[in-house]
Amino acid sequence: MKEHIQLAWRNLWRNKRRTILTISSVFFAVFLALLMRSMQVGTYGSMINTVIKNTTGYIQIHAPGYWDDKTINNTFENSEELDETLLSTDNITSIIPRLESFALASSGDQTKGVAVIGTHPGIENKTTALEKKLIRGRYFNEGKDEILLAENLAKYLKVDTGDSIVLLSQGYHGVTAAGEFRVIGILHFTAPDMNNQLVYMRLEDAQYFYAAPNRLTSLSIMLDEPDNLAKTANTLISLLGNDYEIMTWKQMLKELMQGIQSDNISGLFMLGILYMVVAFGIFGTMLMMTMERKREFALLVSVGMQRFKLSRILFLETIFIAIIAIITGVIASIPLIWHFFKHPIRLTGEAAKAMTEFNAEPVMPFAFEWNIFLNQSIVVLILTFLAVIYPIVYVLRFNILKAFKGK
Repeated sequence: MKEHIQLAWRNLWRNKRRTILTISSVFFAVFLALLMRSMQVGTYGSMINTVIKNTTGYIQIHAPGYWDDKTINNTFENSEELDETLLSTDNITSIIPRLESFALASSGDQTKGVAVIGTHPGIENKTTALEKKLIRGRYFNEGKDEILLAENLAKYLKVDTGDSIVLLSQGYHGVTAAGEFRVIGILHFTAPDMNNQLVYMRLEDAQYFYAAPNRLTSLSIMLDEPDNLAKTANTLISLLGNDYEIMTWKQMLKELMQGIQSDNISGLFMLGILYMVVAFGIFGTMLMMTMERKREFALLVSVGMQRFKLSRILFLETIFIAIIAIITGVIASIPLIWHFFKHPIRLTGEAAKAMTEFNAEPVMPFAFEWNIFLNQSIVVLILTFLAVIYPIVYVLRFNILKAFKGK
């Protein structure tokens, strides 16, 4: 076997031009496949992480039936015991308590329906970086009856920092909710829906406004390892039983999931087309190599080399070509993928509009994950092995006399 390996390696470099051409065809296959898949996976990951952090979290805990009937009456009472149970569960890094409802915002002659989010300022900012979305004003401090408004909502109501607005709504168990709040900051969101209607206030202010002391509509849970989402959700279900409604982001953000799945299918289809082009390119190179070496094969068999051994050497040559091409393809792609991983491509036009509708930043980052390099390398390696079937079959069946004549 060692002798066959040495012969295969020497055969590669007897005709350097042919070997470099063959390696190049596999190299570009690896290079292009890695770039395409890294772009797809990176875009999906960025979209999911952005939406999850800004909205639902990876898992949410509600009162039973809340998701189908989002009213202030479908709230649950928060407790230290519940918080301790959640934070002591493996893979959970933080929980965000929220009280969410709707209200009518009024300023002068302007009125508009708004979505009110009562949250813990410190936890919210640590998890979602809410303070970084400020374009004017300041973030929450210890003051009461302070709110942050989304940018377009502030424009519609014709208010700015320092102004006040009145909120009217229905509180817990039908209590009338009314209050005057001072605008301390203006927020900008990429999603138009959020930018048009969001109002943030301190959790204690929201609970007082809606007459729902110590009550929450949800606990949003952030995870250390998102890949273990299902396992963590099942653990919480077993711990909390039927007292709470436990939902993952995949259950809550079905439109996002469907959009990603649909785009992923089209992306895999494009990748499949690339693989077909690559496969034909590799096969064409192998076919050319076989035609050029007919007489060489005939000479080797005529002097006594067994066809099986010759086919083994040919297979080893292909392995060397594939390994060299894959390694160089991976090495060449790493700097480019790393660059776009750190400096994502910013989208414009319809592509940017489509992403902002899902509350995702309109950028196209690349994913820098080892499994992408491994998976694409394996696929190209398989394509190369399939392409070498023809030369092997030819060696096992060719006619020596015809091969000497170049037929």
